[in-house]
Amino acid sequence: MLKDKVKALLNQALSEDESLFLIDFSMGTDNSINVVLDGDQGVTVQDCMKVSRVIEHNLDREEEDFSLTVTSAGAASPMVDPRQYKKNIGRKVKVRTLDDTYEGNLTGASDEGIILEWKAREPKPIGKGKTTVQKKKEITFSDIKEAKVVLKF
Repeated sequence: MLKDKVKALLNQALSEDESLFLIDFSMGTDNSINVVLDGDQGVTVQDCMKVSRVIEHNLDREEEDFSLTVTSAGAASPMVDPRQYKKNIGRKVKVRTLDDTYEGNLTGASDEGIILEWKAREPKPIGKGKTTVQKKKEITFSDIKEAKVVLKF
């Protein structure tokens, strides 16, 4: 079956470069193959071309007609793989959980979850006015509905 063959070729291509990893793989009924990659050091056009060539050069267009698209995960795309969190440590991230939304600096990432830190203005415990306090929140991956890097322009 074409899908199994493509999946095997994709795994082969990814095994040749350990820094790349798969974010999404789909195949339409019209044999349109879509691959979305990310990488620990980002993804270059050459990375996409390398993966594309491994797949395309090992399939026979006489046997199967197909279209192939290999892209990198967009900067505004939600993070879906723990490796994406690890590569974005130090960046500002917006995280929606089941209960709340947090925005802060991603200061840690493990196989279980992430650590966000930010400064907040809160009322002083005694007296009038506000004071700046440092906040820290550990969030497990199972609690995250969506997380995106906050882009600065």
